[in-house]
Amino acid sequence: MRTTNSMGKYNLTEKKEKNAAYRSLVRAELVDELYEKILHVFVVQKKYRDPEYSAKKLAEELNTNTRYISAVVNIRFGQNYSSLVNEYRIKDAQYLLVDKRYMDKTMEEISAMVGFANRQSFYAAFYKINGITPKSYRMNYLAKEKNKA
Repeated sequence: MRTTNSMGKYNLTEKKEKNAAYRSLVRAELVDELYEKILHVFVVQKKYRDPEYSAKKLAEELNTNTRYISAVVNIRFGQNYSSLVNEYRIKDAQYLLVDKRYMDKTMEEISAMVGFANRQSFYAAFYKINGITPKSYRMNYLAKEKNKA
């Protein structure tokens, strides 16, 4: 069941907490092992940049199933898989938006570079996490830099 959260034109929704019984059945050692492997895939390999990379592909790569991936992401990261992917994408985008090497890139190009399939998804996820649009984020940074000079 979903509840609507009114955040302007981005039509964001928040999911209600589900109590999945299988989460408590995952051994602590397996949770730790999968957590480390998921971190490696996200932090080192940056697979979240692939718009086609799914929980199913991650599970196959780690020789496990999506239920375990879901349980570990929920237990150790405190969110669902999609939220985790978006969090990493947005962190990456925040860096790219203010890096002078990427100042010539449009919002659409930054969006594609971090793995979003379209501009709308990028803007919605960015706004949900930061409370401002990517363009505003970049403009605020540039204004601060100009004031420093």
